[in-house]
Amino acid sequence: MSQVLPATITAEQFAARADAIAEAARELAQLGWTPATSSNFSMRVDDAHAAITISGRDKGKLGRADIMLVDLEGKAVGTEARPSAETELHTQVYRRWPAMNAVLHTHSRTQSVASRLFAKAGVIRLEGWELQKAISGYTTHESVLEIPVFPNTQQMPELVAQVDAWLDAGKPLHAYLIDGHGIYTWGRDMAETRRHLEALEFLLGCELDLRRLSA
Repeated sequence: MSQVLPATITAEQFAARADAIAEAARELAQLGWTPATSSNFSMRVDDAHAAITISGRDKGKLGRADIMLVDLEGKAVGTEARPSAETELHTQVYRRWPAMNAVLHTHSRTQSVASRLFAKAGVIRLEGWELQKAISGYTTHESVLEIPVFPNTQQMPELVAQVDAWLDAGKPLHAYLIDGHGIYTWGRDMAETRRHLEALEFLLGCELDLRRLSA
């Protein structure tokens, strides 16, 4: 499907975001974190638009034609393609944090298992791990990084409301899990977002290993 861009966005701007999304998606697919067309990825294009993966595409084979434009309410712009069902969770990040420019959502086995294991507690408390310093704003292992686990629902406004409630309570948020689902994380650019995702994958794996070893 063709993508018609608004006058405020150049073809080069859109192509740069689409290429960056596709490259990240292919690399994450090779790690096995995007099974069965799952996962979705986006980047901010300007103050009013984001580029995001089209629903149902194989994330290991993405190209420019698999990326579309949406406004920050999650509505398609200039195309009849259908964005990811979870687009509103991406655009929520861009609305709440103007400095954030990329969002990655994956479904690795580690993320999915951790989301189920910690769902009852509603949060995963990471403390004492050196790799916490990979998360922007954390400079020491002597800190606490809380990753909430929100109940899953097919109703995106409900998930958006859960995230808003966490933030409105004044709690820091750098990522979150959805029960039985996967992880969302973001950053000021794709490199920072990838760093957050890879660090959290490692940390979640460590927490699961500790549970196994102490059982």
